Amino acid sequence: MRLYFRYLAVGLKSQMQDKTSFFLTLIGQGLSSFTTYLGVAFMMRRFHQVDGFTYAEVLLCFATVLMAFSLAETFARGFDRFSVMIGNGEFDRALVRPRSAIFQVLAAKPNFSRLGRLLQAMLVLGYAMPNSGVHWTWDRICTLLGMIFGGMVLFSSLFLLYAGLCFFTTEGLEVMNVFTDGGREFGRYPLSIYGKRVLQVFTYMVPLALVQYYPLLYLLGRTDDSRWMLAPLAACLFVVPAYGVWRIGLRHYRSTGS
Repeated sequence: MRLYFRYLAVGLKSQMQDKTSFFLTLIGQGLSSFTTYLGVAFMMRRFHQVDGFTYAEVLLCFATVLMAFSLAETFARGFDRFSVMIGNGEFDRALVRPRSAIFQVLAAKPNFSRLGRLLQAMLVLGYAMPNSGVHWTWDRICTLLGMIFGGMVLFSSLFLLYAGLCFFTTEGLEVMNVFTDGGREFGRYPLSIYGKRVLQVFTYMVPLALVQYYPLLYLLGRTDDSRWMLAPLAACLFVVPAYGVWRIGLRHYRSTGS
């Protein structure tokens, strides 16, 4: 962990070399998410509720998913740009170093400008928590923290899966954006509003519903089944098949020769 934090410190220092560019990018990331928030705010102002969820309850969905995605994009960005590492030969250098390849890719390119989204998510969450009508007992606080942590692990696993597929395609698969950026966009609202089929996809195929919809029901008191508290932990198991794809790809990797 000490070495990982050193990587993070070096990455932050390099990005802060041009402070104006860094802070402008930070603000730009926040503004891009702010437009998404405005879409939610305008729609809820017009309809007041969606599928029985109020404005503040929808904002809980919005904030937790955006926070989880922002953390994953900040600290697992190396997997998201893995196709570039393969193409320019950077990954070949990683294979001859004494540290594991997955660690080097994970720590390669932290993107701290994505924290602009995280700041906005924290502000939205700060508004939603006292206005959602939730009685914040210890179990509900743990559920909320589990949603954020489980979401971060899930999105990081999707980035890892994307990187594993790059071993076979060289270029990144744009279809993965349906589940990474698309998952973030779908997560603005409770997943039940998209219909049964979409909810099933995000439960059994990519378990976003396990870190968003099902624990949210417990959080809001719409179910007394305390097992939904543990749903985000079950979503973390998605890292197992994602890591399996990575290992298979790594075994079949052939150097670029550059």
